[in-house]
Amino acid sequence: MNSVLKISNVAQEFLSGDDELQVLNNVKFDIKEQTFTIIFGQSGSGKSTMLNILSGLQRPTSGTVTFQDRKLYELSKDELARFRAEKIGIVYQTNYWVKSLSVLENVSLPLYFLGYSRAKAEPKARKALEQVGMLSYANRQPFFLSGGEQQRVAFARAIINDPELLIADEPTGNLDTKNGDKIINLLREYIAERKGTVIMVTHNMEYLPLADHLLHIQDGKVQDLKATSYQAMTKELMNDMKGRIDALAMSTKHSKQGKNT
Repeated sequence: MNSVLKISNVAQEFLSGDDELQVLNNVKFDIKEQTFTIIFGQSGSGKSTMLNILSGLQRPTSGTVTFQDRKLYELSKDELARFRAEKIGIVYQTNYWVKSLSVLENVSLPLYFLGYSRAKAEPKARKALEQVGMLSYANRQPFFLSGGEQQRVAFARAIINDPELLIADEPTGNLDTKNGDKIINLLREYIAERKGTVIMVTHNMEYLPLADHLLHIQDGKVQDLKATSYQAMTKELMNDMKGRIDALAMSTKHSKQGKNT
């Protein structure tokens, strides 16, 4: 498989008063296309900084981030903003809704930044909401939805531009197990059906066996783990987790087929 992202010798430093804080140190890894990568580590280990660098939001102190054949931080600000809008979708743990807008209008927002008119954006937003089972909520206000419902709407917003890379920052962090599994199932569907690539940060160790690729961040360093090795050590957990998610995927598939008929 081809690489979507290549991270080479990336370091990130911040000044704290007179002290220099090394958050990331000489980070190297590749993300292959159509894979599910999970980044994990303790709070404060640098996971969010790593995601910001990968998504073009945080210029590293040194090193290169290459998306396919483009070095992100050699692009101008306008080119980088356009690149993020076209190529990357992001699902956050905490959603940032525009209070005055409906669910449909909030999901449409990324397309407005790409120059879409309302008439062209809203049909795509309806399709994205339908894909996550939330079309019937299109005219509601997102703040009145449950946590799980809001996260599915956030997922629709993230995929509306058909991104090649979907980044999920603790997308299940505020959810119960049932709703968390629904979000994981949507991520897996995105890879299988849209041939996309997913990078997810999580504190939930239960989801690690589902990944194709594991990255562990500790003390500013990233350890590139072989997911197969991890799965071998956690076979029982892996079987239980996959069984639960696969059952949910099958149920979702039957539900969609029922609606189509």
